[in-house]
Amino acid sequence: MTDVFITAFVTLFLIIDPIGLLPMFIALTSGSSKAERRGIALRSTGVAFFLLALFALVGEKLLTAVGIGMPAFRIAGGLLLFLTAVDMLFEKRSARRDKQTEEAEKVDPSVFPLATPLIAGPGSIAATILLAGQNDHHINAIMITVAAVICVLIVAIVLFLMSGVLEKLLGKTGINVITRLLGMLLAALAVQFVVDGLRGLGALA
Repeated sequence: MTDVFITAFVTLFLIIDPIGLLPMFIALTSGSSKAERRGIALRSTGVAFFLLALFALVGEKLLTAVGIGMPAFRIAGGLLLFLTAVDMLFEKRSARRDKQTEEAEKVDPSVFPLATPLIAGPGSIAATILLAGQNDHHINAIMITVAAVICVLIVAIVLFLMSGVLEKLLGKTGINVITRLLGMLLAALAVQFVVDGLRGLGALA
């Protein structure tokens, strides 16, 4: 059972990649207070846990029931992720903030794009369904998968809560550079999601 848990943890850790999400979290919460960042970290991981736990329990049956396949999930996630990348590249989020009141100017990234599709995205959802589906959906496989999800998200929360220190070290200029760079990488990742989805549908060789 320990080996199964380690396998599930490593698989989800590599796919969710909490370390890789840290600079993205800094970019998306730039200008937020420590309390706001804590709230965003807790909300985003909480929503992600709910989604992944749900798919661990009834994911495969749910997708089959509504006629949705993972290729469609990849395409939808890629398109949504691309919109975020455009905002980061052209600083549209900053422009919106300048035109709105202090309460409304900060776009809460907790649900989108942090919780989904960055944490609970097509890859992690697919992995969760596969891991929980071992042994004919045996309850032990589901419990082990959910436990692995919790452990990975705890690591993500810890890293997110350290983001304020890293932001001070980088400074405004460093954050702007990282934001633009991540926007470009995010755009490429979004396109890859779409390509993988199209390949899964058989539209690409």
